[in-house]
Amino acid sequence: MGKSVVIALGGNAILQPKQEATYTNQLNNVISATGHMIEIREAGHNIVITHGNGPQVGNIIVQNEAAKNVVEPFPIDVSNAESQGFIGYMLEKSLKNHIKERGIAANVATLLTMVEVDKNDQAFENPTKPIGVFFSEEEAKRMEADGYTMAEDAGRGYRRVVPSPEPKIIHGIEEIRRLIDETIVISSGGGGIPVYQDDKGMLHGVEAVIDKDRSGLKLAQQVNADVFMMLTDVPNVYINFGKENEQKLSHVSIEEAEQYVAEGQFPAGSMLPKIQAGIEMAKAGKEAIICSLDQAVDALEGKAGTRISK
Repeated sequence: MGKSVVIALGGNAILQPKQEATYTNQLNNVISATGHMIEIREAGHNIVITHGNGPQVGNIIVQNEAAKNVVEPFPIDVSNAESQGFIGYMLEKSLKNHIKERGIAANVATLLTMVEVDKNDQAFENPTKPIGVFFSEEEAKRMEADGYTMAEDAGRGYRRVVPSPEPKIIHGIEEIRRLIDETIVISSGGGGIPVYQDDKGMLHGVEAVIDKDRSGLKLAQQVNADVFMMLTDVPNVYINFGKENEQKLSHVSIEEAEQYVAEGQFPAGSMLPKIQAGIEMAKAGKEAIICSLDQAVDALEGKAGTRISK
């Protein structure tokens, strides 16, 4: 029996660190990534795809600011919607081409997705979500002097950080449930367009970028997925990463994962949200997998990656 799988693709897989931010580079990365995703569908599983947008939304904001004397800059939620649209387009086009080449019976649909947050979330007081390209320490200090909040990102350089509130509700979830059996659904891109409800139930955009792993977890929970799979640029999760006593993790219990989090084993801007999302998925009696793109099918069969479960 095939499984229902929510797949989360990182924004850094679409635009890799130090890579020039051209459309061609990003499209080529997406073509490669979707080639691996379609193998999951070929193996008999139903898939819903979500994706990050940290580099992309950051670059859109930079473009807005560079042209602010010509065109008024858009708020972050609108920039998020822009990134969701163009990444969704690349994913859908690439998936449909793979489907055509391989003769698979499937369709693809991209849903522009709002995700509801609490407007009083404490995250608005403490920006933590890295967006945009990487900068040197010297460049970051100059940007801080200009009013930006900057933070070091997992040893790869400095990036701008913005508020990242908790996702509460994925909008359009009923439509996803109706489509999932016959259609590859792309939803909640970039963590979703962040919105909140006022006292009258009216929706308003808010300046933030939701973490795609936390949003992907909520998506997996609301579609009742069997597996939440977070695709990364490493084959496994490690503890003591980069040290002499580095250790690869294959199958981790909830208790072990919580202990590693308490020890501070995982960087806040990269692996920590994945582990936390995996723990929550496992607590619901389901399974979370963290693995590399090219090992996704093997990981679903228990032959690769890091799994968190009861």
